[in-house]
Amino acid sequence: MTTVLLADDQVVVRAGVRTLLEPASDIDVVGEAADGLEALAQVARLRPDVALMDIRMPNLNGIDATRRIVSAGHDTKVVILTTYGLDEYVYDALLAGAAGFLLKTEAPERFVDAVRAAAAGDLLLGPATTRQLIDRYLSTGAPDRQPPRELQSLTDRESEVLRLVAAGLSNQELADRLHIGEGTVKTHVARTLAKLGCRDRVQAVVYAYEHGFVRPGQ
Repeated sequence: MTTVLLADDQVVVRAGVRTLLEPASDIDVVGEAADGLEALAQVARLRPDVALMDIRMPNLNGIDATRRIVSAGHDTKVVILTTYGLDEYVYDALLAGAAGFLLKTEAPERFVDAVRAAAAGDLLLGPATTRQLIDRYLSTGAPDRQPPRELQSLTDRESEVLRLVAAGLSNQELADRLHIGEGTVKTHVARTLAKLGCRDRVQAVVYAYEHGFVRPGQ
């Protein structure tokens, strides 16, 4: 069972998302929060697997709340809820440690899929507008300098895995693309993260872009 916390200052949004998730037999909405501080308290108390977090909330915004959740060492995966695909704060949320993003206007089934993907450790970079935003921010720094030693230490397979992770592919999609088992994919991903010193897939994607390993639009 995947447990979920809903954090949004609008009651109607929380109620709507709860309605979308409740029919899923493998998802349990265990709590709600109306601002970032309440979200922090609920994460500490309930230890949910996933938190769906609005960016703009009173007292403490979603980005700062995400940063505190990650720095506190909680296992909760934070999925940022955005109203617009090109939200100016989305890249900051990536750096804060968010597991991905979800538009509030997405199709109902997308919310269930997003919770399951986040709980499984997959990176949520869709929809296309969010990818465009990441490209827009990261295109300002496409360095041509010598890649860091960590990148040079990757094997050919690990380099291939990193490129596909940066493209937003899930573990299952990676397995299908590379014609290997999902367990093997998880091993490659774990080794790649360890070599790069990245805590999760999101940080690895940011690392790959910032060091020019992958380029916007590739």
